Amino acid sequence: MDCCQTVSHLKGSLCCQLLLFFIWLSSFQDAVALDTVFEQSYVPTMPELAKPPSSGIFGPIEISPAVIPHYPDPDEPFPPMYPTFPTRYEPVLTGKCPVKFSAISSIMDKTASDCSQPLAALVGNVICCPQLSSLIRIFQGLYSFNSAKLVLQNSVASDCFTDIISILASRGANSTIPTLCSVKSSNLTGGSCPVQDVNTFEKTVNTSRLLEACTTVDPLKECCRPICQPAIMDAALQISGKQLTLDENKNLVGEPNHIDTLSDCKGVVYAYLSRKLSPDVVNTAFRILSACKVNKVCPLDFKQPLEVIKACRNVAAPSPSCCSSLNTYIAGIQKQMLITNRQAIICATVFGSVLRKGGVMTNIYDLCDVDLKDFSIQAYGQQGCLLRSLPADVMFDNSTGFSFTCDLSDNIAAPWPSSSSISSVSLCGPEMSLPALPTSETFKNPGCRCGGELKFLVPIISFLVFGTLLY
Repeated sequence: MDCCQTVSHLKGSLCCQLLLFFIWLSSFQDAVALDTVFEQSYVPTMPELAKPPSSGIFGPIEISPAVIPHYPDPDEPFPPMYPTFPTRYEPVLTGKCPVKFSAISSIMDKTASDCSQPLAALVGNVICCPQLSSLIRIFQGLYSFNSAKLVLQNSVASDCFTDIISILASRGANSTIPTLCSVKSSNLTGGSCPVQDVNTFEKTVNTSRLLEACTTVDPLKECCRPICQPAIMDAALQISGKQLTLDENKNLVGEPNHIDTLSDCKGVVYAYLSRKLSPDVVNTAFRILSACKVNKVCPLDFKQPLEVIKACRNVAAPSPSCCSSLNTYIAGIQKQMLITNRQAIICATVFGSVLRKGGVMTNIYDLCDVDLKDFSIQAYGQQGCLLRSLPADVMFDNSTGFSFTCDLSDNIAAPWPSSSSISSVSLCGPEMSLPALPTSETFKNPGCRCGGELKFLVPIISFLVFGTLLY
């Protein structure tokens, strides 16, 4: 936040107000200039034209697509977050799925937005796929109302799955999400789980205990002190018929066939919860459980950093060649996907462990000013975005397009590992927490004190940046 360096005598909200005013003014000037350049080749339609902020200096600044930089080279890909406004249409359904989709229309809309055409691949790991998985489970619960079955027969599952994807695509979702999220019609069938109907399930499982544990899932406690997850696992073990054998032989859980059956039975448990709880309540619960899972691992693909190791192996002080090599490598990582703040901690630790194993013993994150946000997608090369570790959704607005909430977008230093061994990183210890926001004593770029929520716009897409920035 350079505003406090250049206008150091301004305090409080006045600093941010002036900064945002000049950003708005420069954006307006750019819009006029670019509109002149593109006048002959492109005329934006009315829905695409920007509207001025409706209220408040901290309201989102909306920029017309005409302001977005033009890339004359046709072989060069457009930026990953180029605004797109989806076209809705009436889907063509098979007519063979015996379910009224209108009963879960709001969940379908949420899924379509979370898996929108331009963003599905970028938010797939954190937002799209968890929401699609939740929709599939909720659909199973809806189906069970008319059949007393918690799973679908293969032929019906195929027809219903086709209809689900068709409806999502008609509402703006990316049609490739089955491949992106590894979801198939067989996920609706129950697989090898021996219990697939409601009556047998309720005779086998302590359903009151299951519902009590999962009706209200605490997003702050479930991942580290789980209540719902053990209840789901216990129910899955019971209906899989393996509970007694498992108690007698603890190693049986590692057998491939048992793992598949247990996974299928967990799907049946999810379907039962979807049958008993309202769509909104169970969707919230499922998204929290998914967040616990995705935040345990780093989803980024790290190629061998041979050039970084070569340039940084023997450095003990800031080195232009080392930092240049490191920045080039990280720039490649930044093209992959959006990740959460907790995933960023794990990714930074994993990558640092690889570097240490290669002989880079100095904390080059510190030497080269590498931050947590550097491991996520960068908006037009200006600002990184880390998603919150709690479940989030993509939001759509007819004027600004798609947006989502960023967290920890200030300069939080990336953690350097203490050893080269790549072990699991736990964020559940009582002493472990996300890094504190930086202070002016530790960082060169102090922030502005802006009370409340700060809504920040980047030239490619609107990011709603959550949090208070401190000095």
